[in-house]
Amino acid sequence: MVSTELLNTLQGLSRAEKLYVVQVLISELAQQEADLIKPEQSYPVWSPYNAIDAANTMLEVLQTTQNQSNGEC
Repeated sequence: MVSTELLNTLQGLSRAEKLYVVQVLISELAQQEADLIKPEQSYPVWSPYNAIDAANTMLEVLQTTQNQSNGEC
């Protein structure tokens, strides 16, 4: 949790100092994100190809919605 003292200190900074703090924090976050992906590691990626069940579910929802908008039940 961020302390009130830290927030007060940040609010007292000049615009340039605030931008610098933001830049440092964004750089840290970017580095942490880069560390999540390891080289020579494989990661599963979902693809919509061959997702027959998902396609059928979407078609059913679309048909139900279309029937309701046409006044059918």
